Amino acid sequence: MTNGKDNDQFTNNQLSKKKDRRDRLYHFFGYWLLSVCLVIGIWSLIILFFAPFLFRLNSARMWPMSTPFLPTTGAEVKDRGWHDLDVVLVTGDAYVDHPSYGAAVIGRVLQAAGFRVGIIAQPDFRTTRDFSRLGRPRLFFGVTAGNMDSMVANYTAHKRPRLNDDYSPGGRPGLRPDHAAVVYANRAREAFRDVPIVLGGIEASLRRFAHYDWWKNEVRRSILLDSRADILVYGMGETQVLEIARRLAAGENLHGIRGTAVTAGSRVQGFTGSRLEEARSRGQEAGDDVPGIGDHGGSDIIKIPSYEEVREDIDKFNEAFRTIVENQDPFTGRTLAQGHANRYVLQYPPALPLETKDLDAVYELPYVRGWHPSYNGEGGVPGFETVRFSIISHRGCPGECSFCGLSLHQGRIVSSRSESSILNEAQALTRRKDFRGTITDVGGPTANLYGAVCGRWQGKGACGNRHCLTPTPCRNLKPGYEKGLSLYGKLHALPGVKHVFIESGFRHDLLVDPKARGYLERICKDHLSGRMKVAPEHSSDRVLDIMNKPSFSVYEQFSALYRSICRKLGKDQHLVSYFISAHPGCTLEDSLSLALRLGELGIHPEQIQDFMPLPMTLSGTVYHTGKDPFTEKEVYVPRSFRERKMHRALIQHKNPKNTPLVREALKLLKKQHLFPKLMPGRKTA
Repeated sequence: MTNGKDNDQFTNNQLSKKKDRRDRLYHFFGYWLLSVCLVIGIWSLIILFFAPFLFRLNSARMWPMSTPFLPTTGAEVKDRGWHDLDVVLVTGDAYVDHPSYGAAVIGRVLQAAGFRVGIIAQPDFRTTRDFSRLGRPRLFFGVTAGNMDSMVANYTAHKRPRLNDDYSPGGRPGLRPDHAAVVYANRAREAFRDVPIVLGGIEASLRRFAHYDWWKNEVRRSILLDSRADILVYGMGETQVLEIARRLAAGENLHGIRGTAVTAGSRVQGFTGSRLEEARSRGQEAGDDVPGIGDHGGSDIIKIPSYEEVREDIDKFNEAFRTIVENQDPFTGRTLAQGHANRYVLQYPPALPLETKDLDAVYELPYVRGWHPSYNGEGGVPGFETVRFSIISHRGCPGECSFCGLSLHQGRIVSSRSESSILNEAQALTRRKDFRGTITDVGGPTANLYGAVCGRWQGKGACGNRHCLTPTPCRNLKPGYEKGLSLYGKLHALPGVKHVFIESGFRHDLLVDPKARGYLERICKDHLSGRMKVAPEHSSDRVLDIMNKPSFSVYEQFSALYRSICRKLGKDQHLVSYFISAHPGCTLEDSLSLALRLGELGIHPEQIQDFMPLPMTLSGTVYHTGKDPFTEKEVYVPRSFRERKMHRALIQHKNPKNTPLVREALKLLKKQHLFPKLMPGRKTA
């Protein structure tokens, strides 16, 4: 038998062994936990140390959501740790941080240069409250009506208020005023009298001189004067805005910046830094005590007819237009001056087009690529959906269509991004959670001009004595099809990319060239979403000549070629053809001829654009003056809304709603016998 002492000793030994095992277990888990914490700590230090470099890499490769939106409220400014902003941008569009939206591009360009930038989108223009919400900017207010002229955005071709606005949250109309750039600039001036105002965007660009405003049916003076702005940026404005910001920050004047217009001799242009603020505090505005244009190098300045002259005399209006167009080239253009009472609007030569590396830098900035989250409750911004998964590959348009402002705004010289830059952007798209494998578009003003070059563009500018594409394409223009096909193929090969489509419009006159056959076949085979867009516009060669478009026979040739290629590939793909009704030079007889010709071709167009005279375009000038400004020949212009409606009805005669207008048009033309042909099965009277 064992005594009690032995039992106690046994029990103590057992307890000691358990304690040893427990201690070893605690030590094991303790060391393991310490090791994990050390690893996490080391990696945290590494991440913190390399964060700035990772951020820069992130930005360069355009990883989604790499940076926040630009601040839109005072609270967001404070969240950045900023006391104030250098620049406040005011735009008539909703804030979409995407390179297809001008305000976003300018904001990111300024931000990348080290400036603190905020955005006020679609402010309440009835008071100054919204214009004050980000405080007083240190350098300037940048004001734009948005991606479109506000009158085009607000009204239809029949001057009726639009029922929706694709650039506004939820498509709501009425969120931007008429002549938005003027209204916004004046509200900003009321809010902060001493802050310089810089105008930009297409509305400012095409209204920088005295111009015909179709909506008011009057010749208006330069938008610079109505807005009381200090300087206007015309064309694509990245380089101009950076130079303006740099000069204002350094206290320098704003003389001589390419791609800008100013009020000649105004005190604003002669003052620098605090002297500008002093002048404003004394109540002086742009144009006070104008000493004349001699201080701006008057010997090299071309004076064009004044506002007062062009308002009263259509021949003077045409003379001014000719001189403006002749000085649109960045390599040959001279400084222009137009008198407005006792002041001058002075336009410096156009900005030089961006080189490839600079264009890459603009599109490689860290855009969020989405609408501001404040719009989520309204379903976002409808216009963004068309560009959400698209890529801009180039800018500039040598087509010079008479009715379009793109050549005037972007210039005739094509600037293309590098292949690597576009591929980087595409890779960024594939990393988005909402990307489903389809790049919806890779293009620009003209889809098939990516990589286009001309021997003159790099130093001499575009030709002054002929057009690039009409009456036939210039032999010196090289469209760059090999570059395009190489790019599309590499995009399609990216992991996560199923389709690469081209939704931008094509110049069909370039595609009938036998040298373009391989390009066209490849596009039809791999890069159409079921349709190709072209713009023949009309069938009358006389009207097409005024439009600066190729002959209709070229369209017929292309249409046959396209359908032949699609049949060969076994693809059922449509050719979407755009036409314009009631363009200057077009009579009811011309529209009837177009309707009959399209009927013979089996085409029943749905894409009809009613002509709208845009400021500073050739077609808008012909509409106002009734003359071709270059030949001085009189041109017929359909002006009444009733006649304009008949033009459209004849082209779309298959629509039953157009029956009364078709009947009326045929009666005016004394061709009622054609009614059964246009509208079979319906009563003649």
